Amino acid sequence: MVDEAVDRPDEGTADARADEAADRFLTHMAVIKSASPHTIDAYRSDIQEYLRIVAEAGLDPFHSGKELVAEWFRVVRFGNVETTTNRKLAALRGMYKFWKKNGIVDVNPFGAVRALKTAITLPEFLPVDQTFTLIDGIEGDLPAERRDRAILELMYAGGLRVSELVSLDILDVDMRNAEVRVTGKGGKDRVVPIGSKAIAALRLYLAERGRVPCKKSGIVDDRALFLNRFGQRLSVRGVARMIDKAVDKVALMRHVHPHMLRHSFATHLLDGGADLRDIQELLGHSRLSTTQKYTHVTLARLQEVYDRSHPRARKTGN
Repeated sequence: MVDEAVDRPDEGTADARADEAADRFLTHMAVIKSASPHTIDAYRSDIQEYLRIVAEAGLDPFHSGKELVAEWFRVVRFGNVETTTNRKLAALRGMYKFWKKNGIVDVNPFGAVRALKTAITLPEFLPVDQTFTLIDGIEGDLPAERRDRAILELMYAGGLRVSELVSLDILDVDMRNAEVRVTGKGGKDRVVPIGSKAIAALRLYLAERGRVPCKKSGIVDDRALFLNRFGQRLSVRGVARMIDKAVDKVALMRHVHPHMLRHSFATHLLDGGADLRDIQELLGHSRLSTTQKYTHVTLARLQEVYDRSHPRARKTGN
């Protein structure tokens, strides 16, 4: 197993030893923690940057102490926003925790380093009327049009991440019980209910799914729910391009990224009186604090309505 004791890397050049130990941690994240490829790539970049910084400063990542943290922070604090610095810090804290557990180092110099305070960034969402306009704007019975309508209906009905959507297989959809089995972050499965609009759109799409690929391609991936014109599983980028075209078609005067449908799903549920913990389960959040950002959205909007509507809140001229 990856977590078993690892020999202390004493042989070879310092750079090679550090790279080897870093690779062990990244393998642990991928295999044991089931981190996404995106997370692994970000962590690899952050760790390589860190090892380069300490090497240029003549420091030993295995034996130096607080000076490692000081030198790293001295370099990265310029040109990075707080959230980016905190992500880099999480990568290094996790790596040293793994190294210490496996006997590669004696101490974790980043263990007690606190994350920087960040301002609350409210998630972007579409109002209900704009959400309906976007979805209803995809009309027609061409196979690709049916597919695109089913994608938007499903993303909004289930609050799916776009990565979760493109990973769906046909067998993940339970039409009879109006449910979809989703594999979320960390490989965690959850069952999400979906409404009648999404079920109807999926039925129409599945009846024409075999005609989405061009005739030369045929269906390459028999399992994938959503196919591109080459008969392969539709990509995240493919969904983003489709949404851009849908936005242009209905002339929404704003940029709409795929995650906005997930944000809209959660915000509209909260506005409708859904319990925050139920929304947490539907979204697949491991912590309630992650879901609570939607309460800030609702409160911010209420404040705008209050300032605009209440006679004692409106500003008067001098």
